[in-house]
Amino acid sequence: MKKIAVLVSGGGTNLQALIDAQSRGEIVNGKISVVISSVPEVYALERAQKAGIPSYVLDRKYYPSSQSMTVALLEKLRELSIDVVVMAGFMTIVTKELFEVYNNSVINIHPALIPSFAGPGCYGLHVHEKALAYGVKVSGATVHFVTEECDSGPIILQKAVDVLPDDTPEVLQRRIMEQCEWTLLPQAVSLFCQNRLRVDGRVVRILEP
Repeated sequence: MKKIAVLVSGGGTNLQALIDAQSRGEIVNGKISVVISSVPEVYALERAQKAGIPSYVLDRKYYPSSQSMTVALLEKLRELSIDVVVMAGFMTIVTKELFEVYNNSVINIHPALIPSFAGPGCYGLHVHEKALAYGVKVSGATVHFVTEECDSGPIILQKAVDVLPDDTPEVLQRRIMEQCEWTLLPQAVSLFCQNRLRVDGRVVRILEP
Protein backbone atom coordinates (compact mmCIF):
# COMPACT_ATOMS: atom_id res chain seq x y z
CA MET A 1 0.00 0.00 0.00
CA LYS A 2 1.61 3.25 -1.16
CA LYS A 3 1.44 6.27 1.13
CA ILE A 4 0.18 9.44 -0.55
CA ALA A 5 0.88 13.02 0.52
CA VAL A 6 -1.40 15.72 -0.91
CA LEU A 7 -0.02 19.27 -1.02
CA VAL A 8 -2.53 22.13 -0.94
CA SER A 9 -2.71 25.91 -0.66
CA GLY A 10 -6.42 26.71 -0.90
CA GLY A 11 -9.92 25.31 -0.96
CA GLY A 12 -8.95 21.77 -1.81
CA THR A 13 -11.48 20.76 -4.46
CA ASN A 14 -9.01 18.31 -6.03
CA LEU A 15 -8.15 17.02 -2.55
CA GLN A 16 -11.86 16.35 -2.07
CA ALA A 17 -11.96 14.49 -5.38
CA LEU A 18 -9.12 12.28 -4.13
CA ILE A 19 -10.82 11.72 -0.77
CA ASP A 20 -14.10 10.81 -2.48
CA ALA A 21 -12.34 8.46 -4.91
CA GLN A 22 -10.55 6.79 -2.02
CA SER A 23 -13.83 6.29 -0.17
CA ARG A 24 -15.26 4.62 -3.28
CA GLY A 25 -12.28 2.26 -3.48
CA GLU A 26 -11.00 3.82 -6.70
CA ILE A 27 -7.43 4.47 -5.52
CA VAL A 28 -6.05 0.97 -5.73
CA ASN A 29 -3.06 0.07 -3.55
CA GLY A 30 -2.79 3.62 -2.19
CA LYS A 31 -3.94 5.65 0.81
CA ILE A 32 -3.87 9.38 1.53
CA SER A 33 -1.60 9.50 4.57
CA VAL A 34 -1.19 13.24 5.03
CA VAL A 35 -2.29 16.64 3.75
CA ILE A 36 0.32 19.42 3.85
CA SER A 37 -0.61 23.06 3.30
CA SER A 38 1.65 26.01 2.54
CA VAL A 39 -1.02 28.35 3.91
CA PRO A 40 -2.67 28.16 7.34
CA GLU A 41 -6.44 27.98 7.88
CA VAL A 42 -7.41 27.10 4.31
CA TYR A 43 -10.54 25.05 3.68
CA ALA A 44 -8.50 22.12 2.37
CA LEU A 45 -7.31 21.52 5.95
CA GLU A 46 -10.94 21.31 7.08
CA ARG A 47 -11.60 18.76 4.35
CA ALA A 48 -8.69 16.68 5.63
CA GLN A 49 -9.94 16.90 9.21
CA LYS A 50 -13.45 15.79 8.20
CA ALA A 51 -11.94 12.80 6.42
CA GLY A 52 -9.75 11.89 9.39
CA ILE A 53 -6.52 12.55 7.52
CA PRO A 54 -3.56 14.01 9.46
CA SER A 55 -2.49 17.45 8.26
CA TYR A 56 0.44 19.81 8.68
CA VAL A 57 1.07 23.45 7.81
CA LEU A 58 4.44 24.55 6.45
CA ASP A 59 3.67 28.26 6.27
CA ARG A 60 5.61 29.67 3.31
CA LYS A 61 6.05 33.08 4.92
CA TYR A 62 8.21 31.63 7.68
CA TYR A 63 10.81 30.28 5.24
CA PRO A 64 13.45 32.64 3.81
CA SER A 65 13.53 30.89 0.43
CA SER A 66 11.79 28.29 -1.71
CA GLN A 67 14.75 26.01 -1.14
CA SER A 68 14.49 26.18 2.66
CA MET A 69 10.80 25.37 2.49
CA THR A 70 11.44 22.50 0.09
CA VAL A 71 14.00 21.03 2.49
CA ALA A 72 11.48 21.27 5.36
CA LEU A 73 8.82 19.63 3.18
CA LEU A 74 11.21 16.87 2.20
CA GLU A 75 12.05 16.19 5.85
CA LYS A 76 8.35 15.79 6.64
CA LEU A 77 7.77 13.49 3.66
CA ARG A 78 10.72 11.30 4.67
CA GLU A 79 9.58 11.25 8.28
CA LEU A 80 6.18 9.91 7.13
CA SER A 81 7.70 7.45 4.60
CA ILE A 82 5.67 8.96 1.75
CA ASP A 83 5.78 7.16 -1.62
CA VAL A 84 4.03 9.65 -3.91
CA VAL A 85 3.45 13.40 -3.66
CA VAL A 86 0.33 14.93 -5.23
CA MET A 87 0.15 18.67 -5.82
CA ALA A 88 -3.52 19.61 -5.67
CA GLY A 89 -3.60 23.39 -5.99
CA PHE A 90 -0.21 23.82 -4.34
CA MET A 91 0.84 27.39 -5.09
CA THR A 92 4.35 27.29 -3.71
CA ILE A 93 7.48 26.83 -5.81
CA VAL A 94 9.57 23.81 -4.87
CA THR A 95 13.20 23.26 -5.78
CA LYS A 96 15.37 20.43 -7.08
CA GLU A 97 15.87 18.81 -3.67
CA LEU A 98 12.35 17.36 -3.86
CA PHE A 99 12.81 15.88 -7.32
CA GLU A 100 16.19 14.39 -6.49
CA VAL A 101 14.41 12.17 -3.95
CA TYR A 102 10.98 11.85 -5.60
CA ASN A 103 11.97 11.47 -9.24
CA ASN A 104 8.83 10.78 -11.32
CA SER A 105 6.93 10.51 -8.04
CA VAL A 106 5.45 14.02 -7.82
CA ILE A 107 2.12 14.44 -9.64
CA ASN A 108 0.36 17.70 -10.52
CA ILE A 109 -2.96 18.64 -12.12
CA HIS A 110 -2.97 21.61 -14.52
CA PRO A 111 -6.24 23.15 -15.82
CA ALA A 112 -5.29 23.24 -19.51
CA LEU A 113 -4.03 20.95 -22.24
CA ILE A 114 -0.26 21.24 -21.78
CA PRO A 115 1.81 22.58 -23.54
CA SER A 116 -0.91 25.21 -24.13
CA PHE A 117 -1.47 27.84 -21.44
CA ALA A 118 1.20 26.51 -19.13
CA GLY A 119 4.31 27.76 -17.38
CA PRO A 120 4.97 30.75 -15.12
CA GLY A 121 1.89 32.85 -14.42
CA CYS A 122 -0.52 30.21 -15.73
CA TYR A 123 -2.51 29.15 -12.70
CA GLY A 124 -6.10 29.38 -11.49
CA LEU A 125 -8.42 31.63 -13.46
CA HIS A 126 -5.46 33.09 -15.41
CA VAL A 127 -5.28 29.85 -17.41
CA HIS A 128 -8.93 30.08 -18.49
CA GLU A 129 -8.66 33.80 -19.23
CA LYS A 130 -5.77 33.08 -21.58
CA ALA A 131 -7.61 30.19 -23.24
CA LEU A 132 -10.70 32.30 -23.90
CA ALA A 133 -8.65 35.27 -25.12
CA TYR A 134 -6.83 33.01 -27.57
CA GLY A 135 -10.13 31.69 -28.92
CA VAL A 136 -9.50 27.97 -28.52
CA LYS A 137 -12.44 25.64 -29.21
CA VAL A 138 -11.36 22.99 -26.70
CA SER A 139 -9.54 23.13 -23.40
CA GLY A 140 -9.20 20.66 -20.57
CA ALA A 141 -6.84 19.35 -17.93
CA THR A 142 -3.50 17.59 -17.77
CA VAL A 143 -2.04 15.36 -15.08
CA HIS A 144 1.73 15.25 -15.30
CA PHE A 145 4.84 14.41 -13.36
CA VAL A 146 6.46 17.50 -11.86
CA THR A 147 10.00 18.50 -12.75
CA GLU A 148 12.11 21.58 -11.99
CA GLU A 149 10.77 23.34 -15.09
CA CYS A 150 7.22 24.61 -14.50
CA ASP A 151 4.46 22.51 -16.13
CA SER A 152 7.00 20.66 -18.29
CA GLY A 153 7.11 17.15 -16.83
CA PRO A 154 5.97 14.00 -18.67
CA ILE A 155 2.21 13.89 -19.28
CA ILE A 156 0.29 11.07 -17.59
CA LEU A 157 -3.32 11.77 -18.63
CA GLN A 158 -5.27 14.47 -20.48
CA LYS A 159 -8.93 15.13 -21.13
CA ALA A 160 -10.63 17.82 -23.21
CA VAL A 161 -13.95 19.67 -23.05
CA ASP A 162 -15.57 22.02 -25.52
CA VAL A 163 -15.22 25.74 -25.02
CA LEU A 164 -18.67 27.29 -25.52
CA PRO A 165 -19.40 30.71 -27.03
CA ASP A 166 -20.75 32.28 -23.85
CA ASP A 167 -18.09 30.88 -21.50
CA THR A 168 -16.57 33.09 -18.84
CA PRO A 169 -13.32 32.07 -17.14
CA GLU A 170 -15.33 30.98 -14.09
CA VAL A 171 -17.77 28.86 -16.12
CA LEU A 172 -14.97 27.21 -18.10
CA GLN A 173 -13.01 26.58 -14.89
CA ARG A 174 -15.99 24.80 -13.35
CA ARG A 175 -16.61 22.64 -16.43
CA ILE A 176 -12.96 21.56 -16.55
CA MET A 177 -12.91 20.77 -12.84
CA GLU A 178 -16.11 18.73 -12.95
CA GLN A 179 -15.54 16.92 -16.24
CA CYS A 180 -11.75 16.56 -16.25
CA GLU A 181 -9.76 17.33 -13.10
CA TRP A 182 -11.84 15.48 -10.53
CA THR A 183 -11.71 12.31 -12.65
CA LEU A 184 -8.18 12.46 -14.04
CA LEU A 185 -6.27 13.12 -10.83
CA PRO A 186 -7.58 10.14 -8.82
CA GLN A 187 -7.16 7.93 -11.90
CA ALA A 188 -3.52 8.95 -12.33
CA VAL A 189 -2.75 8.51 -8.63
CA SER A 190 -4.32 5.05 -8.69
CA LEU A 191 -2.26 4.06 -11.74
CA PHE A 192 0.91 5.21 -9.96
CA CYS A 193 0.02 3.26 -6.82
CA GLN A 194 -0.51 0.14 -8.93
CA ASN A 195 2.95 0.56 -10.53
CA ARG A 196 1.27 0.92 -13.91
CA LEU A 197 3.13 4.03 -15.10
CA ARG A 198 6.43 3.71 -16.96
CA VAL A 199 8.31 6.82 -18.03
CA ASP A 200 10.28 6.55 -21.27
CA GLY A 201 11.86 9.96 -21.81
CA ARG A 202 8.92 12.33 -22.21
CA VAL A 203 6.41 9.54 -22.80
CA VAL A 204 4.43 7.96 -19.95
CA ARG A 205 3.23 4.49 -20.84
CA ILE A 206 0.25 3.00 -19.01
CA LEU A 207 0.87 -0.69 -18.35
CA GLU A 208 -1.79 -3.37 -18.33
CA PRO A 209 -2.82 -4.53 -14.84
